[in-house]
Amino acid sequence: MTTTPTAGRTTAVAARATELSKIYGQGETRVVALDRVSVDFREAEFTAIMGPSGSGKSTLMHCVAGLDTFSSGSVRIGETELGSLKDKQLTKLRRDKIGFIFQAFNLLPTLTALENITLPMDIAGRKADRAWLDRVIQMVGLSERLGHRPSQLSGGQQQRVAVARALASKPEIIFGDEPTGNLDSRSGAEVLGFLRNSVRELGQTVVMVTHDPVAAAYADRVVFLADGRIVDEIHGPTAGSVLDLMRGLPGGNEREAGLGAKGSAG
Repeated sequence: MTTTPTAGRTTAVAARATELSKIYGQGETRVVALDRVSVDFREAEFTAIMGPSGSGKSTLMHCVAGLDTFSSGSVRIGETELGSLKDKQLTKLRRDKIGFIFQAFNLLPTLTALENITLPMDIAGRKADRAWLDRVIQMVGLSERLGHRPSQLSGGQQQRVAVARALASKPEIIFGDEPTGNLDSRSGAEVLGFLRNSVRELGQTVVMVTHDPVAAAYADRVVFLADGRIVDEIHGPTAGSVLDLMRGLPGGNEREAGLGAKGSAG
């Protein structure tokens, strides 16, 4: 297991990008989305990725999560190098080791909440750990809603189902792409609280892309991108410290710093 020293202790690394580059197009249309980015995401830590639109934050998360290819460099999930995997191996790794939560809840409308939660394991032919599943369902407050279909649930409840689905298979790391972008502030705070608790109580690793300084303040660490490069990071963030730094980034402004921004560009 790869490790990294942190404040006098050694913490295992759940995912690592090294000299990661992503380039679109050629010649005059060439765009460098990621420019030799190196970053670790440590186990049992909640990391937020922020930056102005077009900074590369979503591209970074998608490349590290195995959802997108990269042009050069390397990505590891645990000890597994993603660049060496064939499509079937990459699909299996995503299924077995990674959980995903997106801005769109991505629930199947014909399935109940419980069926949506267990669907990835059902597809993989794996039986759920019932004790773990019960713990996750209780943590996200869905015990009374398991028989309901998505149309019978509020947006916040649907995203709770998505959070439980991501946690249910005990993934090594969970990636969230603007997971509260479609939620009101109260529902968003609940979902962020569940993610925070999954790190604190379950030892989960969470990496989240967000525009919102309030959402980022739930994280242990915030990594800031600008023009495809990591330009700063904050440990123990507050909404105010994140907002101050965002305003100073190239291309940053109040809207991009989360004052009403809902998109997931970047």
